[in-house]
Amino acid sequence: MSITKATTADIPALNKLINSAYRGEESKKGWTTEEEILGGIRIDEPGLAGYFKQNNISILKYTDHNGHILGTVNLEVKKPELYLGMFAVSPVSQGKGIGKLLLTEAEAFALKNKCSHIAITVISTRIELIAWYERHGYVPTGTSIAFEDISGRFGEPKQASIRLISMKKDLV
Repeated sequence: MSITKATTADIPALNKLINSAYRGEESKKGWTTEEEILGGIRIDEPGLAGYFKQNNISILKYTDHNGHILGTVNLEVKKPELYLGMFAVSPVSQGKGIGKLLLTEAEAFALKNKCSHIAITVISTRIELIAWYERHGYVPTGTSIAFEDISGRFGEPKQASIRLISMKKDLV
């Protein structure tokens, strides 16, 4: 098992993993599902391909012994911060420490790229996910974005008044 940088050859597998972790029936096998909150897909292959064209973005992947991608995280360097997004672990592999390993690798990546903190956004109604990040040293910044302001980027809301709250973790 290892964490390495993803390549464009990984796009189909990443697309399947990310969407299965967040949406649809498969997502309900894990605890990170957004199925009751958002409809539609989380990402598509052209969207993923666009990330690989940006020099300040790296996508890490966690693979098992057979080379299957079980986890991923998108890291965007915006000095002095590293933005962490599209964090996904296969629903049937959640709770096995893969997310913690990816988070640790993201922190090392941030320090290597001279970033002093990591920033994330989390859906305001995802109380259990917010608590998970807090257990890993992230704190709410007090700012948020109304989901309507990013309409269509991450799916269609099934609940009213969804916000993306900002959280961060200082590294130095």
